[in-house]
Order: sequence, then structure tokens, then C-alpha cells
Amino acid sequence: MADAVVVGNVRSRARFEGLDLARFLAFVGMVIVNFTIVMGAGAGVGAGAGVEGGGGVLAGMTLLLEGRAAATFVVLAGLGLGLAASRGMERTVSDTIRRALFLLVVGLLNSLIFDADILHYYAFYFLFGVFLLPLRTWTLVWVIVALNIAFVGMNFVLDYDTGRDWVDYSYADFWTPAGFVRNLFFNGWHPVIPWLGFLLFGVILSRLDLGERRVRNALSLGGLAAFLLAEVLAARLQPLLGAIDPELAYLVATGPVPPMPLYTLAGMGVASLVIGLCLSLAERPAMAPVMRAVVPAGRQTLTLYIAHIVVGMGALEALGMLGGQTPGAAVLAALIFCAASAVFALVWSRAFKRGPVETLMRWVAG
Repeated sequence: MADAVVVGNVRSRARFEGLDLARFLAFVGMVIVNFTIVMGAGAGVGAGAGVEGGGGVLAGMTLLLEGRAAATFVVLAGLGLGLAASRGMERTVSDTIRRALFLLVVGLLNSLIFDADILHYYAFYFLFGVFLLPLRTWTLVWVIVALNIAFVGMNFVLDYDTGRDWVDYSYADFWTPAGFVRNLFFNGWHPVIPWLGFLLFGVILSRLDLGERRVRNALSLGGLAAFLLAEVLAARLQPLLGAIDPELAYLVATGPVPPMPLYTLAGMGVASLVIGLCLSLAERPAMAPVMRAVVPAGRQTLTLYIAHIVVGMGALEALGMLGGQTPGAAVLAALIFCAASAVFALVWSRAFKRGPVETLMRWVAG
């Protein structure tokens, strides 16, 4: 019995460390994408197109990460929410509401610096998601489907370009009630419809036995298959729909702007692949040094996300590197920042249990 408990504890620790590794990798992807945007290393974003990067391996890698890293981050948030609910629903609801309000305030402040902030969207994902937690798994699946169908329908009724400036990525009436609601639910960078589906998908994953090897393998292989299916369908269907009407091609695009159903499928596929692989890697003894180095960063991603905007982009501005840079320069800058972030988190974790912003959120919101 004692041996079984020890094995169970080891597996449980590896599971959580695997999720921390996945969070860190998602964070690295988000930094690469955001640095590429602010450093002008991509060709821009447009409705129905996503990011059209230039040629080269690095540009292609950034294009692949566009929207997928952030989606993985949201799926992981949903997974964490689901695991918390399994330990007590009543406390999870109250804690989540308070933390959502904290994220809303921090995110709106962050939006003053960085138009593509995701934290204020997180606040609403959590507010809606926590009240959907009691739903059965298949009901959550249908909610995800409904969110994606609703978004497609909204595109036929509303103008996706309203309020958006595709040159500097600003949003004209973000701080007005109508503009804020439109941005939040429809044409912002991470609109609740359909992005809430990523959080709910994470809740669904939290109900699986992630300690089982067959489950992890199914996540990895199933995620890869879902991603490839989305990309193949897009490649086949876009020319066919484009021949009928060029405006229809974007309905089957896999880019994040606008986030159509195949983008959701691809994003969930990538998230499943990353989570499955990270859970498997965390159990390998050879990965122990890597885990010790990056797990603290995976546990401090809220702090590091804010730091990559305030400190990272601030440093880029001071160096005169905002605009006109190459994909190589953007990726190098992002990797340097992420390495420094991992070192900071490792040192900080030796004295404190949580990151600075995580500690503040615990003090303020419980």
C-alpha cells in the first residue's frame, strides 16, 4: 500500500510538472509571436487572412505559432480550472470570480500598453467557464460547437473590420461601451466567441486520467491528427470556395484572425499534442534537469506574461527595435527574453512559492 502511494505521488507530481512545462512552452510561443508583431518582422494581419509571414523557416515557424500558442495557454487554463473544481466546486467558483476580476483590472491596465492583451479576455473566459463547469462533458462539446457556429453566423451579420486598424493593430473605440463589447465578443484578438471553447476544451481534458500512458498517447496522436486534418481541409476547401466568391475562402481558414472553426480545430489539436508530449516527457528521468530549470517559469507565467510586455517590449523600444526588424532578430530577442525569464523564475522560486504577480493575485483575490 505504501509503495502504491509513493508511485501515485510521483506520477501526480510528474503530471503537474508536465503541465508546467506545457505552460512554459506556450509562453515561449506567445513571446515569439508578440515580439514578431511589435518588431515589424511579419507582413501584417488582415481579416480572413491571419498573419502572412515572409519566406524562410523562421517566418514559417512564427506563422505556425500564430494563435496556436495562445490557444494552448487558454486550454491549459481550462485544464487547471477543471482540476481545481474536482477538489471542491463551491470554493472554485468564489475564487475564480475574484481572480477573474483581478485579471480584468490587470488586463485593462495592460491594454494601455499592448493592444493585443489577452488577460482581460481571460477574465471573461473564467467568469463564463466557471458557471459551465457543472455541465456534462458532451454538453460542453456541444457548447464549443455552438460557439463556433455562432461566430460564423456573426460574420455574415456584422462587419469584422469595424473598429480595427490593420496597419498599427489598434482598436479605435475599444474604450467605449459598444466598442468594448464588440471587441470582447466578436472581433478582438481573442474574442469570447469562439475562444471560450478553448477553456471548455481544457475542462474536458481535466476529466481524463492524464496519468495513464494510453491517454497521453491518445492526446498526442489525436492532437496531431486534428491539426493535420484542419490544415488539409483548409488547403483543399479554400480554392474551391474562393472560385465561387473570394470572400468565402476565409470561412475555412486556419489563421487566428478571424478565428473560424478550422482554426479552433487546429488550435485544440496543437494544444492536445503539446500537453500529451509534455506529460510524457515529464516522467522521463533524463528530463529531470530540464524540468528543474523550466518548471518554476511554468508556474509564474502570469508574472512573465506581463514582464514580456513591460520589460521585454520596453527594452526593445529603448534599443530602437520596434519596427523594421527581421524574423531572425525577433525570434532571437524572444528566446533571449525567455531564457532570462526562466533564470529569474528559478532564482525567485528558491525564496518564494509563487511569482510576484501570482502572489499579489492570491493576496487580493484569494
